[in-house]
Amino acid sequence: MPTAVSELTQRLMSVVAILAVCGIIVSSTSLQHHYATSKTAYCDIGETFNCDIVNRSAYSSILGIPVALIGMLGYATLAGLATVYRERSETPLTLFGAAAAGLAFALYLTYIEGHVLGVWCILCLSSLALIATTTVLSGIIWWRSTSQ
Repeated sequence: MPTAVSELTQRLMSVVAILAVCGIIVSSTSLQHHYATSKTAYCDIGETFNCDIVNRSAYSSILGIPVALIGMLGYATLAGLATVYRERSETPLTLFGAAAAGLAFALYLTYIEGHVLGVWCILCLSSLALIATTTVLSGIIWWRSTSQ
């Protein structure tokens, strides 16, 4: 059921949509490196930062599905919620729930990078920053929707 959405909420939804598009770009770049057939110098900064190691590790796929593809689909869902479905009364809670789930997944993957693989991926850390910001903004959108 559609509901009136304030101008500030509309702007926050637009920012979430932009962040989601940035997330799709970051995730698609990561997916490209996941499927690359040869080692690249991209993000190879010594022993601390190496996207190739992360993107080709056993943790880069779940049930044969690349984590980067899961990220692309997740960000596309967030973009859809923040644009096509922004007027629906249930969207703020759904958006926050989806973003929080994405953040939890990103934090798990960040733990794997730091404590299991011992190497960081700049693309993954960029995605973490994007989903963390999206979660905060969607939390604000949800909070505003409950106080109207």
